[in-house]
Amino acid sequence: MKKRMKVTILSIFLVSILSGFRGSPVTPVFTEYSVKNPTLFVQSKTNGKDVFVECILSGISFRQSDHNGQKVGKLVIWVDGKRTKEVNAAAFIIKGLPPGNHEVKLEVVDLHNKPYGLTSEFLVNIPK
Repeated sequence: MKKRMKVTILSIFLVSILSGFRGSPVTPVFTEYSVKNPTLFVQSKTNGKDVFVECILSGISFRQSDHNGQKVGKLVIWVDGKRTKEVNAAAFIIKGLPPGNHEVKLEVVDLHNKPYGLTSEFLVNIPK
């Protein structure tokens, strides 16, 4: 009888814990610190002549509307010291790089190309 009661109580406890997580959606939290002091984290992966880039940017939105009080901006991409393009997304592909080593620089700017002071530089090697 005691064993059965322990199993029942444990079952009720587990079900109540697990059901509590089901209805809580994950929402990004932007603290006052992250809005005043934006940060940029970049990951890249080379595939043939293309470079896949993923950015995590806090405090600055790429959306020109509905930015909830955040700063709005875009990324300027520089390859080997030459400005190549602008993107309004956190993930993008730099296509068709020639074989060899290349220096890639990402710069976060506002919509009028005024720098926010956030940059990231990395090297990529495109095989022959």
